Amino acid sequence: MKRSVTPTIEGGLLVAITVILGLVSVYVPILGMFVEFFCAVPLTVLTARQGAGKGFSALIVAFILLMMLIGPILALRLTLSYGVCGIALGWCVRKNFGAVKIFFATLIVASAAQIVSLALLLVIMDVNFIETQIELVRESFAESFAMYESMGVDKTRIAEAKGQVEPALQTISMLVPTLIMLTSLINAAAVWFTAKWIFPKLQLKLPTFPAFAEWKFPPIFLYIAAFGAIGIYWGFTRGWTLVYEVSMNLTLISMLIGLVQGLSLLSFVFDRHNVSKFLRWLCYALIMLNMFFAQLVAITGLIDMLFDYRKRLFKDNG
Repeated sequence: MKRSVTPTIEGGLLVAITVILGLVSVYVPILGMFVEFFCAVPLTVLTARQGAGKGFSALIVAFILLMMLIGPILALRLTLSYGVCGIALGWCVRKNFGAVKIFFATLIVASAAQIVSLALLLVIMDVNFIETQIELVRESFAESFAMYESMGVDKTRIAEAKGQVEPALQTISMLVPTLIMLTSLINAAAVWFTAKWIFPKLQLKLPTFPAFAEWKFPPIFLYIAAFGAIGIYWGFTRGWTLVYEVSMNLTLISMLIGLVQGLSLLSFVFDRHNVSKFLRWLCYALIMLNMFFAQLVAITGLIDMLFDYRKRLFKDNG
C-alpha cells in the first residue's frame, strides 16, 4: 500500500496523537478514563509499520513531552502502563505472531512495566504505592465507622466490622503479585481491544483468538495449584510467612486461570446443546456472583487441563 506521508511525518503525527491522548486522559474528567485506553494505539501502529526502534524512539519523545506538560509521575505511569504494551503488541504484529502469542507477550511486558513503575516510585519518590493505597482504604473505613458511631449504630456491631477489616487488608497486602498481574491483564486487554478496533481503519490486521469454547491452558497450572495448596497449609501451620504468601498468590492465580478454562469448557457444552445466549449469560453471571460455584468451575477447569473432558466426553460426537 502506498503511503501519502513519509515515515518521519507519520511518526511525528503519531507522537503528537499520543501526547494529545495523554493530556485528555489527565485533564478531561470521565472521558479521560476511556481515552487513556487508547494511548497505546499510536505507538502500536507506528511499531507495526516501522519497527520497534521507531516505536521506542517515539515513546521516549512522547514521555519527554508528557513529562513537561503533566509531570513526571503521570507521564511515567502512562508510558509504562500503555506505551511499552503498545510497542510490544505492534512488534508482535510486525512479526506475524498468532493472537495467543501476541496477547501473552503483551501481558508479560505489561507485568514487567508495572513492576518497574512501582520500583521507580519507591526508589525515586520514596513512595510505596501499595502501602499508600491500603492506608487510604484503612482511613476510609475509619471515617465510615466514625460516621456510623455518630449516627447511633450499635458499637458492638461496629467493633465486629472493625475486626474484619484489618485481616482483609492484611490479606490484600499479601496478594500484591496477584493484583499486579490483574492490573497488567487489564492493561494488556485494553491495548488489545483498542488496537482491534482501530487497526482495520488503518489497513492493519490483528489476528483473531480461537473461539472461547476452544480455550485450553497447559496442565502446569493444575500442579501449581496443588503445590500452592500444600504450601498454604505448611506456611500457616508452621508460621512460614514467605511460603504462605507465595503459595497464596500462586494458588489464586492458578484458580483464576482454572476459572477461565472451566467457563470455556462450559461454553463448549453449551455449544453442543445449542443453549441460548440468554441462558448462557445467566449461567455465567450466577457462577461469577456465587463463590462456591466459581470455585467449583475453577477446580473443574484445572482438572480439565489434565484430562481434557472435551475429547473424552464428546469424541464420539465429532
